[in-house]
Amino acid sequence: MTDSVGIAGDRIRSIIERVEKVEEEIKDLMEAKKDIFLEAKSEGLDVKILKEILKLRKLDQDARDEHETLLEVYLRAMDAPTPAPVAQAA
Repeated sequence: MTDSVGIAGDRIRSIIERVEKVEEEIKDLMEAKKDIFLEAKSEGLDVKILKEILKLRKLDQDARDEHETLLEVYLRAMDAPTPAPVAQAA
């Protein structure tokens, strides 16, 4: 049925119901993901490290290499001694 502005109510309802179904599926999947991480934690695995691995695996190889190189450079820079400030003549 079409209302006065030409929008089919049945079509809107169909779209809304499909989105609601997908949202419910996402909720179920998020719960399953949480359960997997709880299982990993109960086996002594570090969940933060597992999440970092997942994040890195999503990157293509070039992006992963760049990320690892920058991480190394920044860590080395933090460990490098800071040069002493030069005294200014008055």
